[in-house]
Amino acid sequence: MSNAKVLPLLEPDTAPCCPPLNERPLTEDEAVRTAAMFKALSDPVRLRLFSAVASHEGGEACVCDISDVGVSQPTVSHHLKKLKEAGLLTSERRGTWVYYRVEPSVLATMGHILGKYVTA
Repeated sequence: MSNAKVLPLLEPDTAPCCPPLNERPLTEDEAVRTAAMFKALSDPVRLRLFSAVASHEGGEACVCDISDVGVSQPTVSHHLKKLKEAGLLTSERRGTWVYYRVEPSVLATMGHILGKYVTA
């Protein structure tokens, strides 16, 4: 018997949480949500874990494949929990292992918030 959950897919045209930073000032609520996302990524270990998941084949990685970031397993679990709390990752337990996936709209949202800067 499998306890795997089917995760709903987000529509690709889901509106990002916030406008580009160069479009208009963020509201207080937008700033709080954006800061939480970037705060979670401000730790080098978390950024490495997020990058490992995002760049892993299929956009999903087993914790067993991404744990080699120079800290203990409990510390890896702590950092992955913080990334999940910030809405950057989702997880699914499959047997003994936990698999992590980047939320579908996270990378697009980050790119949208930062905006596209053209250099002349």
